[in-house]
Amino acid sequence: MSKKNIQLEAIDPIEIYGAANKNLEALCGYFPALKVVARGNEVILEGKDTDIEEFEKKLRMLIERRRHKMNLTPYDVEDLFDGDISPDRFKLCGDSVIVHGNDGKPIKARNRTQEEMVKAYFDNDLIFAVGPAGTGKTYVAIALAVRALKNREIKRIILTRPAVEAGERLGFLPGDLKDKLDPYLQPLYDALGDMIPAKRLQEFMAEGTIQIAPLAYMRGRTLDRACVILDEAQNTNLGQLKMFLTRMGCDAKFIVTGDASQIDLPNKRDSGLLRGIELTKDIKGIRTIFFRNEDIVRHPLVAKIVKAFEKGETV
Repeated sequence: MSKKNIQLEAIDPIEIYGAANKNLEALCGYFPALKVVARGNEVILEGKDTDIEEFEKKLRMLIERRRHKMNLTPYDVEDLFDGDISPDRFKLCGDSVIVHGNDGKPIKARNRTQEEMVKAYFDNDLIFAVGPAGTGKTYVAIALAVRALKNREIKRIILTRPAVEAGERLGFLPGDLKDKLDPYLQPLYDALGDMIPAKRLQEFMAEGTIQIAPLAYMRGRTLDRACVILDEAQNTNLGQLKMFLTRMGCDAKFIVTGDASQIDLPNKRDSGLLRGIELTKDIKGIRTIFFRNEDIVRHPLVAKIVKAFEKGETV
């Protein structure tokens, strides 16, 4: 039997141990023959040399993971024993590749604002991405979610939109509920289809690993260990936005995208997006990224069209 003392330096031990020592208990569960005593910044180990060495290795990995995440949970401990959790897994490569698409083509940030959005995702648990159509807000958000799923950082991707569009109401559209909703959610299907093979995507959706649903279906849920994206958030009122944001569970990432110039609500003043951003702007762990016309990455005419309409609306 051997004994070793480990000092946790330059970090609050509760950030590692977790609330009520839940993270530490989860880690100790993998070492039933090892005696572990935590006293403040000191962890005292007593047992076999091999167990002590492995426990210390896992503990150091957990500390390193904390440097790239706001909060640790027992899920993070689980990942220590289930796949690669090297620090590089939580960063982008130098060439800004987010994920590789179906044909192997790298999907990467295409301008500085998209790069800023990607960085914000790794540094915060909730980000707002706001700006004109064609800037790639939703596409980048879904790429980040797919990347996290492939890296086993999360267990689910949940994509949602308010079922509000110009000119039509759900009740007048043909088909059952899924048929009525699919046109509203098609942009999300399109982005996923670029990144996940069709057969695998169907499997993910059938088993609930990827869920696409209207915003109203979020009420009452607690979304743990998921990347949750709210698209077209300009069409939510403040109460709906609050309802969505308070679905956040343990180890979750939330991304809210929207364009305040394309509000389809009957009364545009009912939109809660900008008000919600204002109310949460001083909360640590929340970041807002503002896209501009210069960030549009669709056909070159799109930027000119957006600018022309903005000019016409102010006349």
